[in-house]
Amino acid sequence: MAPMQHLHVSIARQTVQILDGDAVVWQAPVSTSQFGTGEVPGSFRTPLGKFHIDDKIGGGAPWGAVFKARVPTGDVWQPGMAVESDLILTRILWLAGDEPHNLNTKNRYIYFHGTNHEDKIGTPASHGCVRLKNDDILALHDLVPAGTPVEITEE
Repeated sequence: MAPMQHLHVSIARQTVQILDGDAVVWQAPVSTSQFGTGEVPGSFRTPLGKFHIDDKIGGGAPWGAVFKARVPTGDVWQPGMAVESDLILTRILWLAGDEPHNLNTKNRYIYFHGTNHEDKIGTPASHGCVRLKNDDILALHDLVPAGTPVEITEE
């Protein structure tokens, strides 16, 4: 990925884009927080502002790999499996905040990650993270390096 490229998450559109300057080179639907936006710890809200991908986790794990505390459990979710909880699946891109108001983002464990609730992608339904379909988080994980700038905006 060229240095000019960055990610943009739109809360209003529920999308993530890879932008090269102003040109969209990749896009996918997402699900941000069902509780809205904000940076308060324990609020389960999606933070706003400028960030970077601080860590990439899960390279080589199978599609649907279940993560707990960023470690693969050995379980693999498949569509149709009855699961009550929200799972963190397939890959994790761990965000760190770059502005005074969102410096706590990494300690809040805000990620891009796959989900077992793919049917809710495109609507605000997460607990603060940016959820993607598992195919899309696989692609995004491969397309962007650690350090990639990220901006999350209301529009």
